[in-house]
Amino acid sequence: GSALASPHRLILRDTYNPPLSPYDYTSPLSSMRSYIKDHRDDTLLTITNLPAGTPVRLAVMDWFDGSVWNLSDSSKASDCANYQRVGTTISTDERGMAFTATFTVHRGLTDAWLPLAGAATGVQFLGKDENSPFYYNRDTNSAILPSGTSEGLTYIESGIIADTPTDQQISTAKAANISQPKALDVPNAVSTLASAAAGGQSRGGAAAQDLAAMLRSSGWFSHGLQNDYPSAAGHGNYRVNALLTGTTMVGDSEQYASAMALMARELGLPSRVVLGFLPKDEDGDITNARGKKTSGSGTEITFTGDDITAWVEIKLRNLGWVAFYPTPKESKIPDDSQSSAPPDPKNLVRQPPVPFIDPLRDQTQVRGQSALSGTDAEVASSDESFWLQFHRAARTAAIYSSPLWITLTVCVLILAFKALMIALAQRRGSPRTRIAAGWNALRTLAVQSGGIPLSGTRRNQAHAIAHQFGIANQALQQLGREADYATFSGRNITPAQSTQYWTSVKRLRTAMLRSMPRLKRFRTQLSLRGVTVRIPRQSRSPSRAEILKTGSAGRIHRTSSTSRPSRASRDNRHQY
Repeated sequence: GSALASPHRLILRDTYNPPLSPYDYTSPLSSMRSYIKDHRDDTLLTITNLPAGTPVRLAVMDWFDGSVWNLSDSSKASDCANYQRVGTTISTDERGMAFTATFTVHRGLTDAWLPLAGAATGVQFLGKDENSPFYYNRDTNSAILPSGTSEGLTYIESGIIADTPTDQQISTAKAANISQPKALDVPNAVSTLASAAAGGQSRGGAAAQDLAAMLRSSGWFSHGLQNDYPSAAGHGNYRVNALLTGTTMVGDSEQYASAMALMARELGLPSRVVLGFLPKDEDGDITNARGKKTSGSGTEITFTGDDITAWVEIKLRNLGWVAFYPTPKESKIPDDSQSSAPPDPKNLVRQPPVPFIDPLRDQTQVRGQSALSGTDAEVASSDESFWLQFHRAARTAAIYSSPLWITLTVCVLILAFKALMIALAQRRGSPRTRIAAGWNALRTLAVQSGGIPLSGTRRNQAHAIAHQFGIANQALQQLGREADYATFSGRNITPAQSTQYWTSVKRLRTAMLRSMPRLKRFRTQLSLRGVTVRIPRQSRSPSRAEILKTGSAGRIHRTSSTSRPSRASRDNRHQY
């Protein structure tokens, strides 16, 4: 029977290609510095007939695990994981300028990421690689070649270059609503600086523009290679935190792209990091002058290792993924004669707009104090009839007695009263009392939002507030410990300490309000719940058990010669 068996067997594993898992590949962004270090002046890629000023992408990353940016796997339901094997023709919904360009890979560009431009509609490999299978992602317009790129690889791409939106279109666009993998272990400085850069006012595309502009204007450039200004490698949480809080804000596109993408996430903007080639000039800006005429009628552009760059894409409604370039000019090298420190978040917060003047309350107009002269000047009539004056008075009374004005007036009075109470709490009493009042300002805001009750230790309250508003628990716990220390330690508390404490309190109050929906935020700001002031009364000194209950015994130093604040000090309620 065995003699009749066919000598040829069909082995499924020899013909079946398992699904591609991009997460199995090393972070593309981690290899950026090695390309620049080892092939800074080497030709890595040559392209003919590519439209001038067109970026070429290698990989798109949407997941930050605290150490690197990488492509998420399919379990995270992310667009960046949707790589599918395709043939020579690729479907796309992109609209824009059509092109056909020929790519040639040179020595040094050896990776699984296939360089492509725009949205591909077809890729044809030439020579020995004409049957090479490759995987394409229509959501990120990027491709993976499992066999890897190598010297001599040549292929023709046809595709579409999408139209670039104007700055005005970007600034008025809202953020798209999509699901992305959660960024892990993001430094606190990212959220603080992002909120300050956006000023708590700009949203969507305008906020993304603010982030990119702040990093470009405040940062300095260096690859950190030999003879460069010192700049550490990497783009994880430690490196981003050093970039935003260190003594010098310096790095290259690897660090700035990582920082901006994380800051955008903190503001609710869908973001991802792109690695690719940019046709740059000496400043690192995109230029149309890099292409050279070939012997025929076409153009040719050559990319070196120094052209490999990272940038950020933000998804906006009706505009799709929009590119932002937050890296400072490459000619902007740190100078000892100028400050190169990261920006202070307090200095980035925008000033309030000029208050609106109601024409009916503008005394200049009411009194006829015109700035004009001669025949154009307004002359007040001294012989107006009684009925004309009566009509004006009745109209004014009708306007200001309407329910709308009454409601607005009440709202303004409530806001003014609460602002006055906050101002008094910062200045009234000893520094120790002011710090206690600062904590109560945080606690009362939480109560006015309809959340936690006024109970438990400051540690418990901090945990409840952090859980309720989704803000950093560590910052709240620190303020709670400082308030306990000021209340129970018996040590001298300086005015500078209370001023710094209130600075942190204001920052957290702003973060708490910003985390609420707009209507709930408005109700909270107008809430009078808990707006009382209890006058502290003298009482016994707290026992050691009561002190330990605050959770800050490790910071309390008691001496027999120092008077202790009474337990009533702990109950001094400055609520707003």
